[in-house]
Amino acid sequence: QVQLLESGGGLVQAGGSLNLSCVASGNRISINIMAWYRQHQGKQRELVARITRSDSTNYVDSVKGRFTISRDNAKNTVYLLMNSLNPEDTAVYYCNGDVTYYSGGRYYMANYWGQGTQVTVSS
Repeated sequence: QVQLLESGGGLVQAGGSLNLSCVASGNRISINIMAWYRQHQGKQRELVARITRSDSTNYVDSVKGRFTISRDNAKNTVYLLMNSLNPEDTAVYYCNGDVTYYSGGRYYMANYWGQGTQVTVSS
């Protein structure tokens, strides 16, 4: 019913930049709080950045000043611009969102995850 699809990951040298995108698709959807998480190999998934529908944002301390989360509500898309990347940013990045969708004559809200996109930063 609802899918979140990430793109934009890849291999980049330290100091470089990447811009991740996450597009939500489904029937009459409206995305609410959206977030990016990441999971380093062998570790638990951690919140990187979050944005509300009114563009209020918060970030984990390790990315403040380097990463910027933004959204385009008309396109049901959230972005993560990552600058000044370092090898510690290497991880699988996941999009997460609270999405309202229409089904069977009524609206529902549920939380969804994307499939993840690999970001690798070489030193």
